[in-house]
Amino acid sequence: MLSYDEAKPLIALVVPTGIGASVGGFAGDASQTAKMFAKDFNVIVNPNVVNAACFSGISDNMLYTEGWILTKFIKGEVSLIPSCNNKIGVIFDRAISQEILNVHINTINAVKTVYGIDVHAYEITDENAGVEFYKVSGGISSGSVINNKTLVRAGKKLIEKGCNAIAVVLKFDEPPEDNYKNGEGIDIIGGVEAVVSHYLTRELKVMCVHAPAFENIETDTEIVDKRAAAEYITPTFLPCLLIALNNAPLFSYTNVEQYLSTDKLKALIMPYNSLGASIVFDALERNIKVFAVEENKTVLKITKDIIKKNDIIQISTYEKCSQKLKELLNEKK
Repeated sequence: MLSYDEAKPLIALVVPTGIGASVGGFAGDASQTAKMFAKDFNVIVNPNVVNAACFSGISDNMLYTEGWILTKFIKGEVSLIPSCNNKIGVIFDRAISQEILNVHINTINAVKTVYGIDVHAYEITDENAGVEFYKVSGGISSGSVINNKTLVRAGKKLIEKGCNAIAVVLKFDEPPEDNYKNGEGIDIIGGVEAVVSHYLTRELKVMCVHAPAFENIETDTEIVDKRAAAEYITPTFLPCLLIALNNAPLFSYTNVEQYLSTDKLKALIMPYNSLGASIVFDALERNIKVFAVEENKTVLKITKDIIKKNDIIQISTYEKCSQKLKELLNEKK
């Protein structure tokens, strides 16, 4: 799988986690959108775009980039390094029961066998992590981890063993009943997953992404919304992380010619009404084109009019966004 094609322009397709996005707010349901862009562009995608439990929407010309790294990249503070065949480590929460841990170890072995991915090692934390998740004002999901330090200690052991990318699996309580499976509302655990990933990536200085582990692994037999379906047919959400991390870019605080710097980024594509993120303002400051796509709405209400940024290009669909972007880039040639 090619993560970068030097002949194609670089763009970023971002769907923030836990904000109820109509495209990308469920399980890998923005994957086809990302693949459409990847025909003509190298596409930086945050994990939320392509993660789909036992499936992954990652494909050629996609750079799977954790959100904290993406923020630093658009600020111009880190460079991305195209990579392949990464040595992946896995952190498991000590609170996970042996039975559920066995399911995840079988998952690792299956992924190694089928895909040839180098899952180099795993570590069980020396203490329980203690995950809490909830909604905050505006209806977005968030949360915290009581014992972050045990995750850092486990991560450092994996790095000492040669791992350069890390998947994190923490024990979660069962979420309350809601209408997520029917395609409404938000992913209530998505927010804290982003918190975990951002924190560990910052502390360990390697890309870290998260998947939850639940003690109840019974398969749901109801028909659910197709956008959420991937999460209802599997006892583990780990495969998508391992598949995508295999060829995920590394990052560096220095820049050399073969690294990808912010100067190469041509556009940032966001949902229509989630424009309050710092990456939007940083992109505009660097004269990177920002698109707001109307077909993708969230529980937020932060539009270009609210933030008074008239240079944001508001457009109806992702398909039209792709066409417009090709036109604009061709004009510059």
